[in-house]
This record gives sequence, structure tokens and C-alpha cells, in this order.
Amino acid sequence: MAVTNWSGSVTYRAARTHRPRSVDELRRIVAGARRVRALGSRHSFSLVADTVDDLVRLDGLPPEVEVGEGRSTATVSAGMRYAEVAAELHRRGLALANMASLPHISVAGSCATGTHGSGDGQRTLSAEVVALQLVGPDGDLLELRRDTDPGTFPGAVVALGALGVVTRLTLRVEPAFEVAQQVRVHVPLDEIASRFGEVFGAAYSVSAFTDWRSGEANVWLKRRTDRPGREAGAESGAWNGGRPASEPLHPVPGMPPAACTVQMGVPGPWHERLPHFRPEFTPSAGEELQSEWLLPRETAPEVIAALRDLGDLVAPVLHISEIRTVRADDLWLSPAQGRDSVAFHFTWIRDPDRVLPVVAELDARLLPLGARPHWGKLTTAAPSEIVAAYGHAPDFARLARTLDPEGKFRNAYVDGLFPPA
Repeated sequence: MAVTNWSGSVTYRAARTHRPRSVDELRRIVAGARRVRALGSRHSFSLVADTVDDLVRLDGLPPEVEVGEGRSTATVSAGMRYAEVAAELHRRGLALANMASLPHISVAGSCATGTHGSGDGQRTLSAEVVALQLVGPDGDLLELRRDTDPGTFPGAVVALGALGVVTRLTLRVEPAFEVAQQVRVHVPLDEIASRFGEVFGAAYSVSAFTDWRSGEANVWLKRRTDRPGREAGAESGAWNGGRPASEPLHPVPGMPPAACTVQMGVPGPWHERLPHFRPEFTPSAGEELQSEWLLPRETAPEVIAALRDLGDLVAPVLHISEIRTVRADDLWLSPAQGRDSVAFHFTWIRDPDRVLPVVAELDARLLPLGARPHWGKLTTAAPSEIVAAYGHAPDFARLARTLDPEGKFRNAYVDGLFPPA
């Protein structure tokens, strides 16, 4: 039976698919393979996880969450989904600082591709990793830590699966908190562009959804109840553009809101408010394609203007587009490396023939402005164009040759970005 990504838009070409039940079994599989790639929750739309050789699913590994001494970190199994990790952390009175829109995604896959949530003060999910364990090409176990391996660790988290198969990750955690989520509707895009700092500083986590043709957006505001008045907008006169939603909404117009986390300002646990979607429902629009570009935050008004100019091209093949902000980090291949960023996400209809020409036009407009495409989403940009946006790309290429000299963990996607020596 063919293995596909969750929306059915990618079929993996692996000759063999494995689902090991232990790390020892995984080590044996890796040691005996010619080339091998790891597969998480299959939420990527690019070919980052594809292979013609051996594919290893990580969701069969024992699910474990170990809270560290001092309760400031937790070590989790790589194949676990964020929803599973979050529920267990919350049960123990702990929290992650942020989550992505979808709690359905695996921890290892999300971190390997630089996935993120939203918030002026919030970094990518991978930036919260302080240690990881991976299986090397000979089946050996290697542990890398931020505190003891400062020269290599920043290259090992967002690594596209090219350094080994990650088995465990240690994440920063904090005491559990509550969040209240509200939506403001009919917010003019002119206002979002001209008051960008106020809009995205108005809550702990902010997302704006638009079709780029209507001239308006709906804005999701997620506020921590333990930090009244601490968001930037509240300190400078809270932004309250548009009007409050009168009922719960789905980010995709016309979709029923039952799949979404609770809105209308009702406080609830962090993990039941920070994502947009509940883990027990099919996320987003279902049959879809996705693209995303992260750009320097200061380009936001210019990018918004460019996308509005393309509204008549984009809207016919779009379910919805989301604007978010991401704080800078130091991870070599993170799309937010070295710069506070604004992310423009697009959920497309599942029609590649109509969508890809639009993606090509967005690539042409956004890459000259410093855009970095999300590693797990669709882009038409040449690998050389993508890599050119990362100053640490040569460092990563050297690290990959050091840890995997024979290229066991490579595939066509990685080879295109970092050609073999």
C-alpha cells in the first residue's frame, strides 16, 4: 500500500517502509540500509522526506515524556505528536511556550523543518530544543546538547533529516498557563500594514487570515491570562481594529468551526488555545496544498502591498492565507535564523496545475525581498536560490559530511540543496 502525506498530495516512493517498535530495532534498520529517511506525521508538502530506498516511521517508538530535574525541560520521543506531548505536560503542570497551528504534527518532523507558531516573543518550535539524540549511519547513538556542543548544535536541530534519525528531543518547558482566544473580523489590510507592530503586539500570539482580494482580514488574538497588560499593544494602548466576532469562526471561510479551538474569550489550558485546531479533528481545509515564506519583519508592509497586487491571481486557488510573526533564533537552517520574521502562509486548493504557476509568481516577488521558503511546503525556487538565503549553509554542508560521510541520510531533496562532495 502506498504511503502518502496527510492530504494525499505526495506519494513516497520508498522501496521499503519500516515502523520500528524500539530504538534498538531502529538502529538495526539504519545500520543495514543503503539510504534511509525518517517520516514523522506526514504533514510536509515538499519532498523533504521522500526516498527510493528505506523509509522509517517514528510513530511506533514508545511514547515517553521525561521531565528533567528542576522542571525546566522535558525529554520526549521523537515520533510523538505535539498534542500528545502537550496533554502529558499539562497533566504534570507544565507547558511549552508556543505551539503551531496544528497539534497533529510530530515533534521531530516539526523541529527538523523549522515549523513555528506565532508571537512577537515566540521563536520556532525547534528553537526550544536544548538536546537531541539521533541514530548515526552505523546505527550508533549520538547525543548533541546546546550547552556542551555549541559549535555544532545550532546546525543539528533544523537539519532536514540529513544528519541521522532523531529518537529523542529535550525541550524547554515552563509552568502551565491559561489562554483566552478572541477573533476580530473585517480588519482592513491597510490598517494591518500601517499599524503592524500594534496589531501583532496586541496579544501573546496573533494571526491574521485573508484572501488578499477582499482588502480585509480576520485577526486571531490569543492572550495569556497570567500576563495582563504585558503584551506590547496593551502597554501602548491596545489595538482593537475591526469588530469582535459574534460567533466562533473557522480560519477558512465557510468551514464549520467545530474543528477549531475555543474562542469568544473563554479562558482555557494553553494547549487547547494556542493551536488553531483541535487534535481530534481533520485540520485546516483537508484536501489542500501549502506554501509559506518567512521574510524580515521590517518588510511586512511592502510584502502585504505586493500580495494585494496579486490578489486576483491568488484568490481563485486559495482556501486562506495567514500572516504570523516569529522571533529570531540562531539555528543554521531555521527560516527565522538571525532575524525577527514575518511569515506568509498559503493554504491552496489541491490542484497543482493551477497552484504551481501562482507559487512561481510569489517566489519571483518574495525571494528578492529576502524570503526563505518553509522547508516542508511547496516552492518553485531553485535549491541554489533557497540556500543562498542562509549564511550558515556551508557550515551545515560540512556538518553533514562529518556526521554522515557516505550520505546514508541523503535524498534527492537534500542533494539538490547541498550537493555531495
